[in-house]
Amino acid sequence: MLSQVCRSGFQSFTQRLLPWVQSTILNRSRHVQPSAIRHVRSWSNIPFITVPLSRTHGKSFAHRSELKHAKRIVVKLGSAVVTRGDECGLALGRLASIVEQVSVLQNQGREMMLVTSGAVAFGKQRLRHEILLSQSVRQALHSGQNHLKEMAIPVLEARACAAAGQSGLMALYEAMFTQYSICAAQILVTNLDFHDEQKRRNLNGTLHELLRMNIVPIVNTNDAVVPPAEPNSDLQGVISVKDNDSLAARLAVEMKTDLLIVLSDVEGLFDSPPGSDDAKLIDIFYPGDQQSVTFGTKSRVGMGGMEAKVKAALWALQGGTSVVIANGTHPKVSGHVITDIVEGKKVGTFFSEVKPAGPTVEQQGEMARSGGRMLATLEPEQRAEIIHHLADLLTDQRDEILLANKKDLEEAEGRLAAPLLKRLSLSTSKLNSLAIGLRQIAASSQDSVGRVLRRTRIAKDLELEQVTVPIGVLLVIFESRPDCLPQVAALAIASGNGLLLKGGKEASHSNRILHLLTQEALSIHGVKEAVQLVNTREEVEDLCRLDKMIDLIIPRGSSQLVRDIQKAAKGIPVMGHSEGICHMYVDSEASVDKVTRLVRDSKCEYPAACNALETLLIHRDLLRTPLFDQIIDMLRVEQVKIHAGPKFASYLTFSPSEVKSLRTEYGDLELCIEVVDSVQDAIDHIHKYGSSHTDVIVTENEKTAEFFLQHVDSACVFWNASTRFSDGYRFGLGAEVGISTSRIHARGPVGLEGLLTTKWLLRGQDHVVSDFSEHGSLKYLHENLPIPQRNTN
Repeated sequence: MLSQVCRSGFQSFTQRLLPWVQSTILNRSRHVQPSAIRHVRSWSNIPFITVPLSRTHGKSFAHRSELKHAKRIVVKLGSAVVTRGDECGLALGRLASIVEQVSVLQNQGREMMLVTSGAVAFGKQRLRHEILLSQSVRQALHSGQNHLKEMAIPVLEARACAAAGQSGLMALYEAMFTQYSICAAQILVTNLDFHDEQKRRNLNGTLHELLRMNIVPIVNTNDAVVPPAEPNSDLQGVISVKDNDSLAARLAVEMKTDLLIVLSDVEGLFDSPPGSDDAKLIDIFYPGDQQSVTFGTKSRVGMGGMEAKVKAALWALQGGTSVVIANGTHPKVSGHVITDIVEGKKVGTFFSEVKPAGPTVEQQGEMARSGGRMLATLEPEQRAEIIHHLADLLTDQRDEILLANKKDLEEAEGRLAAPLLKRLSLSTSKLNSLAIGLRQIAASSQDSVGRVLRRTRIAKDLELEQVTVPIGVLLVIFESRPDCLPQVAALAIASGNGLLLKGGKEASHSNRILHLLTQEALSIHGVKEAVQLVNTREEVEDLCRLDKMIDLIIPRGSSQLVRDIQKAAKGIPVMGHSEGICHMYVDSEASVDKVTRLVRDSKCEYPAACNALETLLIHRDLLRTPLFDQIIDMLRVEQVKIHAGPKFASYLTFSPSEVKSLRTEYGDLELCIEVVDSVQDAIDHIHKYGSSHTDVIVTENEKTAEFFLQHVDSACVFWNASTRFSDGYRFGLGAEVGISTSRIHARGPVGLEGLLTTKWLLRGQDHVVSDFSEHGSLKYLHENLPIPQRNTN
């Protein structure tokens, strides 16, 4: 009876497996991103994606960004990826995720192949169950139920486990792939299948035929019969199949695949064993770099280790196949790791034969860090001297700068909208204004780094100071604004911060010469490396993941750019604003002469700016008055398209187009007009639909104005002034790195002060905390001390 119960339990488990797989995959498939669909065709009533793919196999891809062109892909699943943590049984949820990703790529028109481990683990689970069944029957007959807990399971031979688990593993894959209307086929190989010419041709023909029929081959070593691998058994120019790493590499080269993805239980290749104090993930690995890597022990399961993976990867790379080694077990990334790799995202370690001409972005980050620390130790006069020299270079090298900018404008013609072309353009007057702003920054930098904010005498001969220090390394990402580069560089120099700059490719010529001039200025005091321009093919999303190198990200560009960076930043604070929905409230006591000037300047002077007016709130009593007519006439003359808010539309018989959303940043000659009943109504509207950027009241009533100034919760709140004054240069900050609407650290136009933080300095004489206990000899004084005034002349 006990045997029947146990056997029925195992049968019940296998019978429940297929429905579980079906429900798991169907639930996951609901989360497939529709934006990935380009061309949809139907097969078996299930739509799938096709992408234009064509590539002649020969050389491996030189850059990650080229991986999206991979047509034929091998995915190798290591034992640690396939098996559970107890090494007995499969990680079913993880496998379902991998199958989903492989299916998505297969349905895009790619040719996918799997090299999988897992037969031994699946068989071990099954054989353990069988042994428990037989032992339980014997012990139940002889010793009673109380001794079941003491049953010992013998060590299981791997070949027997593989023989028992192979069929179950394949049945599982077939059930999973069936949910995507994809057929899978099993192929078991040994070394002989590659070394015997006839068998090799047979294997090659079988694989090509399966791929031609849109079938996913699932390949594994025939562990039931394969002999143990012999050490150093590789033939000249040939890698022996002694584990699934070498099998995947051999298969990839044999089938002329474009990409081999090796999934393991670590993020990729580290320069020393993962987990050690100084271990760093290697983003790109080049042939010949093996000497710089210290390999650790192999994973908890499987035949190979990282050293075997690197050897296999380099062999495949030499054969013309690109390779990425990545983590397939991390729950936060395993659900999209394969598709991320194919999309060219910075995941794992990419093996490349082409070394970049310059430093990697990681190396640039380290140079910016060390250069920034040297910059922070300079005297204030030395930092000011660097900025003055940069200001002089902007005017002295004006012709070279404008020539480079002309190249950018010519290349951007027809590709960029008029507002972006205006941002891209440099002129003599712009360069002169930049030089003036830089000299203002130099003057204000005299009392920035190291300024004492607070002094406290904790006890006798124990004094505490709070002083200003740089934040560290800044990453500033900007679009179509080459004039942003010297402004931000000057602020970073004045505040002693290292700086990474990522400009838009549309301004590449301008950015290059401006960066060279910045480094020339920095060289006068030996800190040339403190400011780095990222010229590699790094995607913004990849830069936002460098949390160990970057302390603050500052985006300068469209609201979409800011939102994308805020979403992509992992563990790095972002300073900025996602939208600039600026309001102007025209009160019932507003001056007729002031209103039209303020509205025109706020909306029409530079409509693409983040501080341009987007919503005009008008007091109800002003409707159908000469003031209201003047506003409308002026907007009509300036060719501003008007969108009516719901309340405003209700007052009109024939209204302009009703606004789709009251929370819109137009960035063009368009304006929303809405009616409010009072100043409080205007404030409520701003808090509901605004972006906390810049908001203005126009009124002659001082009491009403002060009420507005005190109650509107925005970074900048003005009375009878244009929204366009929300700018670091106009505020007298010299320049700004951006405008922040966050509530922590800096808010509004962020100049020099916003790039500083503080640290505490405590100077004592052998003081210990125990001296201040109840029976100690010392008492806390906590006396405020005067702050010394620094000479800023």
